[in-house]
Amino acid sequence: MTMAMLNILSQSSTTLSSPTVSSSSLILSSYKYPHHFSHHHVNISNSFSFPTTTTNTNLYKLNSSSLSSCSCSVNPNLYSMSTHNSGSSLTSRCSWMQDNSSSASYTPVSSNGCRPIGPSPLHSVLPTSPAKVASVQDLFDFICSGPLIEKMKLDPEKIGSSIDRWLECGRYICRMFQLNEFNLTHPQKVRVYHYYIPVFIWCEDQIIEHRASYKEGDEIPPLVIGFSAPQGCGKTTLVLALNFLFGASGRKAATISIDDFYLTAEDQANLRDQNPGNLLLELRGNAGSHDLPLSVETLTALTQMTKEGMKMKLPRYDKSAYGGKGDRDDPSNWPEVEGPLQVVLFEGWMLGFKPLPVKAVKAVDPQLEIVNKRLEAYYEAWDKFIKSWIVIKIKEPSCVYQWRLQAEHAMLEDGKAGMSDEEVMDFVSRYLPAYRAYLPTLYSEGPSGSNPEHVLMVDIDEERNPILAG
Repeated sequence: MTMAMLNILSQSSTTLSSPTVSSSSLILSSYKYPHHFSHHHVNISNSFSFPTTTTNTNLYKLNSSSLSSCSCSVNPNLYSMSTHNSGSSLTSRCSWMQDNSSSASYTPVSSNGCRPIGPSPLHSVLPTSPAKVASVQDLFDFICSGPLIEKMKLDPEKIGSSIDRWLECGRYICRMFQLNEFNLTHPQKVRVYHYYIPVFIWCEDQIIEHRASYKEGDEIPPLVIGFSAPQGCGKTTLVLALNFLFGASGRKAATISIDDFYLTAEDQANLRDQNPGNLLLELRGNAGSHDLPLSVETLTALTQMTKEGMKMKLPRYDKSAYGGKGDRDDPSNWPEVEGPLQVVLFEGWMLGFKPLPVKAVKAVDPQLEIVNKRLEAYYEAWDKFIKSWIVIKIKEPSCVYQWRLQAEHAMLEDGKAGMSDEEVMDFVSRYLPAYRAYLPTLYSEGPSGSNPEHVLMVDIDEERNPILAG
């Protein structure tokens, strides 16, 4: 560790302390995790009052002589919400949060890197033995080993200078997911400190740079950050975590998905009738199944949310309607956001896709020709609004099958209508041609119209955790 890092951390305290929280602190026991199909009905930053934390100036700071030897001194009752609480829907929705320590529960991984499709439970293949945060040194080393650190152009000295920021973010994330921050399993530790927090810090830096480009007194539009990621890979939970952290840091954020712009059930039926026999346009999903004027109207209005008192409602889509085929939600259920916004988090499975030569798409699937033609209008409706991008990369699109099955099973467990395993397989098969056609270009060239300086590529494995590229 560098001398600069030692100087930053050097204080009289030799143990990790817990913050003093005011009586207005957030009570998470009532927070029900919104799964894949209903997440848009919850705006975390508007739904909760974040705690006012009074932190000792020595919090999480160590003598240089004790960096390797100190241990936690924690009130065991402080974080009483266990990840094994059967009453919490959090643990049943996120496999990375579960303690699946029984080796008998694991299923083999196929040659393409994914588990076989089937109704069996999903489990993390990462070690699940407790990975206790014994000291700031321990956590510092773990953070520095993360696969995104180099991509973010961070080094140990920069991480050391912002270690309090990492610790505070970790505390908020653990509260959100009802985790004991001092006794995380390895998958939990990876997800919090190798994924959510690095991405949040990258987004924060993008916002700071964006706002610095305007003159004092200017009305600064919110930065629109696009999240392009295949279905089921965890982008919804990532965006929820980021939205939570932005709220905790005092930034007003809005979340929107390309799903929110799907055609109504009636218009989707008309699209199907206009393209008989084309399985890619029979159901929602591919280019052509979105209400692009609604997209332009919504994103334009969001970028104009620069003043106090400004309000607008965000369209939402109900994927559970019509037995899982979906329909636009009733406007009475649309959430309202208030200005001034500083960031808009816009996520979707096909954000940034670029139209390809007709010959190329027909070689993948002849039915893609009309989809490819419709894609030409999407840059003006979506991508041009996005100034910073996070692209979540997968090695094999067939993993989407397993991820989607997990989301549907969670939906059924909540008593909501959803698709059977066979219907899921049929549904996902309608997306695979687009993945196979457009992902190679997205990964090699970046999103449509993007600036490479404002793109963060995140490679993930089959458990949806970031990995080193290669």
